[in-house]
Amino acid sequence: MRIKAALGVLSVICLLGAIAWWLTYTKSFAPNAVFTTLTGERLAISELKGKPVLITFWATDCPSCIEEIPDLIALHQQGLQIIAVTMPYDPPSRVQALAKERQLPYAVALDIDRSLVHAFGDVQLTPTMFLIDRQGIIILHKVGAFDMASLQKLLRHL
Repeated sequence: MRIKAALGVLSVICLLGAIAWWLTYTKSFAPNAVFTTLTGERLAISELKGKPVLITFWATDCPSCIEEIPDLIALHQQGLQIIAVTMPYDPPSRVQALAKERQLPYAVALDIDRSLVHAFGDVQLTPTMFLIDRQGIIILHKVGAFDMASLQKLLRHL
């Protein structure tokens, strides 16, 4: 009986070790997506390597998304590259009006054909954020509103 218990404990330890190894050594690279901004600029993630990039999926009818705008502006002013991708269901005219009204200084991209939503794992909820490091690795995937202090702490380590 003791041998079975010991084998059970050993199995659990091995499983936990394998999970820890997988979480440590598997990396999720950002898709090689191309964003077309409201101004017609084309931004490719592959061309942005070398600096951190924050991709946020949002909608004009999402209260949390609108509340995050001042923090996103502050992050942009601190030098973080930000691309705000609107959800496919958001009317472009509404997106343009909000971007103008709020004077968004960062890139705003439309996703009319759902290609960006699909490229980032079929994003369903807003806001959804992806922080990509200098090597193009997704180091943070956050669904829901983000905490500015935690994000700034993470950015300092980049």
